[in-house]
Amino acid sequence: MPQLRNSSNQGPGNRTSRSPEYDSFHRIFGIETEYGVSVTGANQPCDPGQVAMMMFAPILSRSRSTNTYLENGSRLYLDVGSHPEYATAEARDPSAALTQDLAGEQIMRRLAFGAQERLRKTHGEHATIHLFKDNVDSAGHAFGCHENYLVRRYVSLPIIKAQLLPFLVTRQLFTGAGRVTKNGFEITQRAAFLDEGVSSSTTRFRPMVNTRDEPHADPDEFRRLHVIIGDSNRSQWATKMKLATTHLVLCAIEDAAKQGTASGFECCALTDPSASNKAMSADLSCSKPVMEVEDIDSFRAKQQELGLKPSASSDEAHPQTVTALEIQHLYWNVVLRFVENHRVEVEHSLPESNCNDILREWKTALDALSVNDFGALSNRVDWVAKYQLLNKMHERNPSLTATKARQIDMNYHDIVNGSIYPSLVGHGLVETLVSDDAVEHAVENPPQDTRAALRGAFVHQALNSGATFSCDWTHLKTTAPTRHEAGLIDPFAFVPDSDYTQLMQSL
Repeated sequence: MPQLRNSSNQGPGNRTSRSPEYDSFHRIFGIETEYGVSVTGANQPCDPGQVAMMMFAPILSRSRSTNTYLENGSRLYLDVGSHPEYATAEARDPSAALTQDLAGEQIMRRLAFGAQERLRKTHGEHATIHLFKDNVDSAGHAFGCHENYLVRRYVSLPIIKAQLLPFLVTRQLFTGAGRVTKNGFEITQRAAFLDEGVSSSTTRFRPMVNTRDEPHADPDEFRRLHVIIGDSNRSQWATKMKLATTHLVLCAIEDAAKQGTASGFECCALTDPSASNKAMSADLSCSKPVMEVEDIDSFRAKQQELGLKPSASSDEAHPQTVTALEIQHLYWNVVLRFVENHRVEVEHSLPESNCNDILREWKTALDALSVNDFGALSNRVDWVAKYQLLNKMHERNPSLTATKARQIDMNYHDIVNGSIYPSLVGHGLVETLVSDDAVEHAVENPPQDTRAALRGAFVHQALNSGATFSCDWTHLKTTAPTRHEAGLIDPFAFVPDSDYTQLMQSL
């Protein structure tokens, strides 16, 4: 049983909240993406660590560190294992978080191209840098894509484990990135590497949700839900949908915890989340009963209440098992009812996204998977797009080797010198949601409706003034020529206070 820590759990009425958004459904979203690095075509050895340091040479010269915050409010750094990592600025909406994530791709791409130009002067004109936005390298090493959601403190970690985890596991039906493995193709990249459901561990055992208590906000009000189970997506649709659907589920969970009522998700608790995750990932039919719930009677009763029919493929030998699609359809129907009862508040929590569009897109994906209509999803769902491509290439060349299939898989995720994904986009075979101009704007500018606007302006002004400064998610400081500091404890706050104003005036 993983250790569940509930530090400073506060009931919703136990204190006067400092943040006006505490009693709303407003949320802060963020994505942390680790990138894999490799080199081909060099005329002498060059390991990924060297390449990563070459990429970060401009950052090191500017900040005297490989860990820095940028003018768009984001964090850029080298993580353990020489993985370049980009953490987006705080965003209030899934669409804004998506745009910030794409800005991270662009920043990483430019750093890699700059390093490649320098590398070719010393390692030959054919030296080529590959930067992978995926989760497993060719040697089988795993690295992550972590989602962050600001959640009210009164939502306990046992509630997260029982009510959110089944959703996170099964949403991979439409957010999985797909992966060629030695056993064939699978839906997700992370399933084979996740050991526990909810835990504070990060290295020895990888959990699906990490409970390390770093809210980067008022700890009496909020916790930062650190979701590790998700794949890195190339599909813009998938990135937005994994954030947007999770937000709606969290709204229902938060409201139930606040009111002391049932959310409707209690019946979905999984007996063994890790085993369910692995079995779901291997089921390309999406229709096998591979998820064992703790209370099948309650699950069937909830299905009946919602007018849902049990799957025809239910396994009589394993009566506790259900399909991933059954769980997803149950979540969708509960969320639909919740939104209908709280429409104004939920819509207000999404300043850029349309709640009806999210529900419609979610339902369309589930319906298509229910009848194995993969063609309807190949322009939006990464694993389907990749799976369809590999099948077509195998039809043209029946002798396609596993090694070649793996190369195609990796090429799909290469954001620097990969050709497959840009070709799919160029031929209109993959849907995009964000314009190139919007991405370019986000490279230089933070969201203007969170504290990232204050951090970004501070970094810009400090760099221009030549001041010696430091900052993190919640704190800004200059040490020369004068010493000033300001706090950014409320991630929703974008209006300067007196400390911030004085700090900026000192620059």
